[in-house]
Amino acid sequence: MALNVQRTFKTGSGTDGKYFSLPELEAQGIGKISRLPVSIRIVLESLVRNLDGKKVMEKDVQNLANWNAKAPGDYEIPFTVARIVLQDFTGVPLLVDLAAMRSAVDGMKKNPKMIEPLVPVDLVVDHSVQVDFAGTQAALDRNLALEFERNRERYQFLKWGEQAFDTFKVVPPGIGIVHQVNLEYLAKGVLEKDGVYYPDTLVGTDSHTTMINGLGVVAWGVGGIEAEAGMLGQPVTFLVPEVVGVYLTGALREGVTATDLALHCTQMLRKHGVVGKFVEFYGPGAVSLPLPDRATIANMAPEYGATMGFFPVDEECVNYLRGTGRSEELCTTFKNYYTAQGMFGIPDKGQVDFTSELELDLSTVQPSVAGPKRPQDRIELPNVKSKFRDLLKSDVKAGGYGKNGNAFKEAEVVVDSKDGIKDTIQDGSVLIAAITSCTNTSNPSVMLGAGLLAKKANALGLTIKPSVKTSLGPGSRVVTDYLTKTGLQVELDKLGFQTVGYGCTTCIGNSGPLDAGIEDVVKAEDVVAASVLSGNRNFEARVHQSIKANFLMSPPLVVAYAIAGTVDIDLSKDALGKSSDGKDVFLKDIWPSLAEIRDAMQSALSPDVFRKLYTDFASQNPKWNEIAGTTGLVYGWDADSTYIQHPPFFEDFSMEPSDIVEIKGARPLGIFGDSVTTDHISPAGAIKKNSPAGRFLLEHGVEQSDFNSYGSRRGNDRIMTRGTFANVRIKNLMLGGKEGGDTILQPEGTEMSIFDAAEKYKAAGTPTIVIGAEDYGMGSSRDWAAKGTRLLGVKAVITKSFERIHRSNLVGMGVLPCNFVNKEDYEKVKDLSDATFDLLGVSNSIKPQSEATLRVHKADGTTLDIPVVVRLDTPVEIDYYRAGGILPYVLAQILRANA
Repeated sequence: MALNVQRTFKTGSGTDGKYFSLPELEAQGIGKISRLPVSIRIVLESLVRNLDGKKVMEKDVQNLANWNAKAPGDYEIPFTVARIVLQDFTGVPLLVDLAAMRSAVDGMKKNPKMIEPLVPVDLVVDHSVQVDFAGTQAALDRNLALEFERNRERYQFLKWGEQAFDTFKVVPPGIGIVHQVNLEYLAKGVLEKDGVYYPDTLVGTDSHTTMINGLGVVAWGVGGIEAEAGMLGQPVTFLVPEVVGVYLTGALREGVTATDLALHCTQMLRKHGVVGKFVEFYGPGAVSLPLPDRATIANMAPEYGATMGFFPVDEECVNYLRGTGRSEELCTTFKNYYTAQGMFGIPDKGQVDFTSELELDLSTVQPSVAGPKRPQDRIELPNVKSKFRDLLKSDVKAGGYGKNGNAFKEAEVVVDSKDGIKDTIQDGSVLIAAITSCTNTSNPSVMLGAGLLAKKANALGLTIKPSVKTSLGPGSRVVTDYLTKTGLQVELDKLGFQTVGYGCTTCIGNSGPLDAGIEDVVKAEDVVAASVLSGNRNFEARVHQSIKANFLMSPPLVVAYAIAGTVDIDLSKDALGKSSDGKDVFLKDIWPSLAEIRDAMQSALSPDVFRKLYTDFASQNPKWNEIAGTTGLVYGWDADSTYIQHPPFFEDFSMEPSDIVEIKGARPLGIFGDSVTTDHISPAGAIKKNSPAGRFLLEHGVEQSDFNSYGSRRGNDRIMTRGTFANVRIKNLMLGGKEGGDTILQPEGTEMSIFDAAEKYKAAGTPTIVIGAEDYGMGSSRDWAAKGTRLLGVKAVITKSFERIHRSNLVGMGVLPCNFVNKEDYEKVKDLSDATFDLLGVSNSIKPQSEATLRVHKADGTTLDIPVVVRLDTPVEIDYYRAGGILPYVLAQILRANA
């Protein structure tokens, strides 16, 4: 089945290119498409182009073409994306699953080649570098050498994948952060297949995939599980979204950065409520924003909770493609295609219909930071000191640090990495200052701003305390080029911000160790130390397990706070330090002007640099060439490997769906409060020696010095399952809110690790559930938060509310997500660690978002019935659940298609 809307337009080469015309669809009376948000129109084009009467039906096109802004409805959209982008932490387990599918097919004596990505897949190795070394010129080379030493086995596996699958490509380590590489190199804006042109769209296995929305590309983060299905021909199915329009006017004032704007939007949109919604920016303020500023705002869509933070295509997008070295032919094709589709240019007020609308005058944005625990908790710069002091004294249960009378006690530390020099620290001391993360390192204005601030600081003789671990993790080698060209890299080096690696470092917990002497004092004296970073995530224990207060901010502010050495300061009026002649120096004395930043940008950026640095990756990283990968269509699993293991997801594979049955006699494995993130659930960061994962590695002959991180071992389910819910900051209410990954085994009442308890429950045949509160699963798109939950034996997760990706991933792993119908009912169960639970009213006849009953059997013999909504949101999710998850479902589909 197809609609008669294929037309032609002039490509950049002057030839006729075919496309599926949305204006023609509207002319045929199928919806008021020109009034739709641009983001919805791009999704609609995919439906029209992929209409086949099977995966995409005519009713799907009709539904979306007639999208009702004020009442979008509850139908599902089968969105076929053009490509997939992976980072290595999530990409390696995805490749493990693909390899396992090939092994399963090979074991059935069928052709393993039937398991093959049907769309282009790019994996960027960017999450493996750690800041073991910092503050020296040798840091980059030493960190890179350690990265290859630690990850050789994983990299060998990736090399196998690149030769085994035709459409799987790898950008090797040391090139850049996946989202910046996507923005600067991978994205084309418009793609072509068999003479048909269509919008560049994608999903990625990192929630910050949304950064590419700044270029007018529809994209968002999904779990590795969903990405796999997309690679194998399954549409990314989601409920029709509401679209929140954000009307921007005015311009940013002197002294205000794109980071400040992104933090402002994060707070504003989180307050408005945009979870599961598209956000689309429009108006004259959006038109005036440079593309890197748009990308900075779009990057933080997960922090404000939206599926996307989208900016439509306009002349600025074309100029960005041209300025980053894309061909003139591509740039012209890009513009002509979007013009032909009636989607070129950012709309003004009244031209598009939105579900709800917000307005923001850019001139009202203030310099800010966010923290110390959540990215939406914005603090205007003058209030940071008072806010930190309030939190320091506030009760722990109220989100504070409970220091009361013993705050700001000075403690002496010895900084071994700096020749044993002595320093003093206290509450509020900045111990990590990192210019890091895709949010800002792709934005020349804030990166050059940091360099200019460093230059002025050096000229006045300002320095950074020895106890501050400083680092610069550029998002790509292009950043180093323009910082070097402007002479600002030397200034950052002099101050201590030497380049430590090209990858996502501090923002994902790869901050590396603090000096042992410093860490010992922090623990012994209970110092509430701080990190300052130009990232997007600051959840508890994410940056470093010993640092409790983490603040997000622009790169120039990172440098400023590093100089101040403390967050217990009002930078609007307190001196940062003293100049070499003894005079007080204030932030305003060294803050670069917009004119200075503009001048630096004009002299620094060149399309030729982008073209040069995004070709011949092998020559830029010879260590990658030294890695010897295996060959063949089927991977040769090594039973002794502690990095790559054959996962158990296909052990009980059946072509027939299983029955949906009620859950009876379940014990709670964990009961949690608000904002339990995927960083709390999914294994991340360092592996502790006395943890279940640490003990497993020691038992298998791995020395503690070679533990590496959980992220690097995501290809081994034995490690990852042991690390699920093992975060040192997670608070299981079954233990009275005590921190750490333990639980109470019932009915014995014995305290033990969640993994050990799960093993005992499985051995006894006792099902388990998890109970949570608001925003359960907020955080990065971590497939292991769902995989680990499934492999622990958890049958259902019941919460007040879910983060979008995590709910979807639970379904994808065959775990039943449910929400309390009445959120106050959570209060009735949060203290019932000794109860058993039944989930009643679920069966094969279940419909999307049906109600069920959670029956609670209290220890005193009484029972309580609580209504819940079963969050199988679409018919296909019911199919996934019955199949035992999305992977067995897709495998069965492929086997049937190739029967």
